[in-house]
Amino acid sequence: MKTKHLRLMQRVYIILFFCFMYLPIAYMIVFSFNQSKGYSLFTGFTLKWYRSLFTNASILHALWVSVEVAVLSAIIATVLGTAASLGIASMSRKSRLLVTNITYIPVVNPEIITGISLMLLFVAYQRFAAQSAWLPDNIMGLPTLLIAHIAFNVPYVIFNVSPKLKQLDIKLYEAALDLGCDPRQAFFKVILPEISPAILSAFLICLTYSIDDFMISYFNCGTVETLPIAIYSMTRKKVSPEIYALSTIMFVVILSVILVSNAMESRSYRKDQKTLRGEGA
Repeated sequence: MKTKHLRLMQRVYIILFFCFMYLPIAYMIVFSFNQSKGYSLFTGFTLKWYRSLFTNASILHALWVSVEVAVLSAIIATVLGTAASLGIASMSRKSRLLVTNITYIPVVNPEIITGISLMLLFVAYQRFAAQSAWLPDNIMGLPTLLIAHIAFNVPYVIFNVSPKLKQLDIKLYEAALDLGCDPRQAFFKVILPEISPAILSAFLICLTYSIDDFMISYFNCGTVETLPIAIYSMTRKKVSPEIYALSTIMFVVILSVILVSNAMESRSYRKDQKTLRGEGA
């Protein structure tokens, strides 16, 4: 009897959890097809907000800026974070613990503090650069936005890649060296394939966080407008249903990327398991 009640409670909890997480998204998707601009009554099905979205230059420009910054910052942060993880893994235990704790600070720090501190840093740089003829003194905009996004993305890469490096058997790397590989070849043939799922996961996290970021971008964007900032400026009046349409498209795209990524990892895992069973036989 207790087991039956426990299973019922677990099912109810799961249903409530998924309703809490996904009902608002489902509501938004439904009203992106609403005939009227209202969001309390569905008056009829239409695709006009999707057609209007692709003719709205300001929203498309803000989307392009967000995607451009997100892709560039995710690539650079993934490379830097992976290199940092390799360096941290080779440190002594005390040094590794110290650096790991320092790396946690940007993650647990409120975004408003990170945004303001970076803004002050860029302002101080501009004042210094104004006195030097060989330094660019007007960097507020895409350069500062890109640097800020790289700064808050790197720790997430480190926290994704470092656990995978800890699971890596160092004997595989040493065996590759014994079999004639130089350190560079051993890295690309042994270590990189092993940690590639963590690198891909870190890249996707950076991409998502960068597109979604508002607070840090708001303080460091200069005159550049990202999509979250454009949406914020619209809330002073009324959010257009075009934003519902854009959010729906972004949700579907991100969900598709995640599903494809998981499918590729599952396929790779099944392939490895078949190889191991074949060798065992």
